[in-house]
Amino acid sequence: MSIHRKSKFEINLMKQAGNIVAMVHAAMKEAVKEGVTTKELDDLAYKIIKANKAEPTFLGYNGFPATICASLNEKVVHGFPSHETVLKNGDIISIDIGATYKGFVGDSAWTYPVGEISEEKQMLLKATEEALFAGLEHMRTNDKLENVSGAIEDVAKKYNLGIVRQYGGHGVGREMHEDPFVFNYRTNNPLVLQKGMTIAIEPMLNLGCDDVILLDDNWSVVTKDKKASAHFEHTVNVTDDGPEILTKLL
Repeated sequence: MSIHRKSKFEINLMKQAGNIVAMVHAAMKEAVKEGVTTKELDDLAYKIIKANKAEPTFLGYNGFPATICASLNEKVVHGFPSHETVLKNGDIISIDIGATYKGFVGDSAWTYPVGEISEEKQMLLKATEEALFAGLEHMRTNDKLENVSGAIEDVAKKYNLGIVRQYGGHGVGREMHEDPFVFNYRTNNPLVLQKGMTIAIEPMLNLGCDDVILLDDNWSVVTKDKKASAHFEHTVNVTDDGPEILTKLL
């Protein structure tokens, strides 16, 4: 495993990339409404990223056809935006966004309610966001990556939610996916976190079972039991003083 710890100069560029991602999320929060198509959201994200002199990280990545991943309800991750997918009251949508600025990547996902959602879905969103922040609280020098994973697992268990086990967080930098991989449950990982490690923490929790299925498009991942899933993600820098969130507005 090769982990590249970032310099102050590199961190600053990652903050710029993360700021652009955060700008897109701010726009998504306003735009997610009943009757909107996921293609409209994708077009808006593309426009904002390009207007800020960045490139959509996902577009063309291993053939991915869009700027954002738009994943509704039981779709966990990697959903394709389309003209046919129209948001309905009661839906939840995970929007995953990547922007590359001057060679560095910002990567963040958030799950948004569409109109009025059920109490069960409200709990799912609250718990998954709580799991994200519980995990990233351990992103500090000399803490362990295992404690990040364990904190996420503990929140999932507290709310009796399924944990997506095949997908997880990852290092971020010049590449969208760098070492280390971050499981959202304990695996006895011995890695000790060091200052300058930049990692995307991204719990994916389900209202039902852990199990997920890859669809025929070889991208979209859905829950096996078709129950709703939520996904929250920030790119975070390890510092001596604790986590520094890089995917937020400057």
